[in-house]
Amino acid sequence: MSYADKIFVQNIKDILENGYSDENLEVRPHWEDGTPAHTIKKFCIVNRYDLQKEFPIITVRKTFFKSCIDELLWIWQKKSNKISELKSKIWDSWADENGTIGKAYGYQLGVKHKYKEGEFDQVDRVLYDLKNNPQSRRIMTNIFVHQDLHEMGLYPCAYSVTFNVSGDTLNCILNQRSQDMLTANNWNVVQYAVLQHMMAQVSGLKVGEFVHVIADAHIYDRHIPIVKEIIEREQFEAPKFVMNKDVKNFYDFTVDDFQLIDYKATPLDKPVEVAI
Repeated sequence: MSYADKIFVQNIKDILENGYSDENLEVRPHWEDGTPAHTIKKFCIVNRYDLQKEFPIITVRKTFFKSCIDELLWIWQKKSNKISELKSKIWDSWADENGTIGKAYGYQLGVKHKYKEGEFDQVDRVLYDLKNNPQSRRIMTNIFVHQDLHEMGLYPCAYSVTFNVSGDTLNCILNQRSQDMLTANNWNVVQYAVLQHMMAQVSGLKVGEFVHVIADAHIYDRHIPIVKEIIEREQFEAPKFVMNKDVKNFYDFTVDDFQLIDYKATPLDKPVEVAI
């Protein structure tokens, strides 16, 4: 079975069995019909994946690999906030009248800052340091920018990434303030595992450990029956991850440069309602 399956099922079982319910509290999220979207949650889940051993995609429910990468490139490569530049519709609910998500996600990664070596945005600073200062303990990004929160369609969930090099190996920590476990957990894991592979390749490094820290890992009330059914599903072997080895420039990657070989997963029977 996939190691990612083992971790995912372990997490959701723990939340259901030992989590805290906010059913008696007033909550911000709601369903499309206006009903409050309550959750059961666990505080601070930490998951570790060795990317040299296996690509961390689950098989107990299908993760849409190409759509994950399309959004990843939209944020990290295009540094965009325009939903028209994204193939999926996942950000439509948070778009403003101008068709953007405001000063969120990709916008923040594209803001330039002054350093002693010159001006860089956050992505280019990471790329510069991985090649020129790999021993640095300061290689990180942070898009939870307080002075701009009022101009964001949604406060960033996956908000900070720390890159750390040990010898010729690139390790990574993703910090996430909030995680809808059913709809977004493996989506984010897949995205940042791919990002780590990309950063490593263009920097002449090998991938190492990917660590995912989730402050509030939750399951929404209307997702509980689906989650219980997923726990009992058959689990399959992890697929092989393949990336175009000829790409040496981070900005040259396209969605077509990534593929999974022998990815076997069980799709959900019907679309999952998303809280907003």
